[in-house]
Amino acid sequence: MRRLLTDAVHTLVPPRDDRHGPLPPLLLTLTVVTGLVDAVSYLSLGHVFVANMTGNVVFLGFALAGAPNLSALASVVALAAFLVGALAGGRLGTRFAAHRGHLLKRATALQTVLVAVTVTVIAVADGRVTTGVQYTLIVFLGLGMGLQNAVARRLGVPDMTTTVLTLTLTGLAADSGPAGGAAPRPGRRILSVLAMLLGAFAGTELLLHGHLVLTLGLALLLLAVTSLTTHRLSAGDAAWTRSGSA
Repeated sequence: MRRLLTDAVHTLVPPRDDRHGPLPPLLLTLTVVTGLVDAVSYLSLGHVFVANMTGNVVFLGFALAGAPNLSALASVVALAAFLVGALAGGRLGTRFAAHRGHLLKRATALQTVLVAVTVTVIAVADGRVTTGVQYTLIVFLGLGMGLQNAVARRLGVPDMTTTVLTLTLTGLAADSGPAGGAAPRPGRRILSVLAMLLGAFAGTELLLHGHLVLTLGLALLLLAVTSLTTHRLSAGDAAWTRSGSA
């Protein structure tokens, strides 16, 4: 238990010589955003995911087989938007390969703009999700999540993918003491799971009370804070900003 607490503290408040600096808590914030956004997409946009592409591929298979309440078109659109976003994230990763701080700052700034579009659209629609609103939100949220996933991958912080937890959960069990492993970074893995859970829980609570705009607004706020914080912390040439730190 003491080891878990110590690892969790180091994740949130990294020591000065930590090779990833403030990246773990920043990526945990993006993981909360993922929970919020997928709550919106699944509960309000027709049972589709914009971040969890494994689930989306499965939903597509279900829809093609004729399962009710699922849309093959919505899944295809979400997949396409995610891939375009990931492509953009890959290009950003190449452009800012030498400075992880600049990469995260620009990526979250762009993602903030994408989510701001969705907040504006749903606000103008007065919270009503028509077909046009549905697909607009799927596209812009999918773009943002693809971008986020690609950038998190390029940053290379272990167990901080921000959009998927399958490998994180597998590592938590397979690398544990009972499995004969050395249990590296259990606190970080647990915090990743809890961050996603928190985002999904908070998003669902808001959506069940009819607060779609507020849910997306919360995601927008977290992204803006992450971008501004990264801008402030990445000034200069701290060790964690260099790609060789990954």
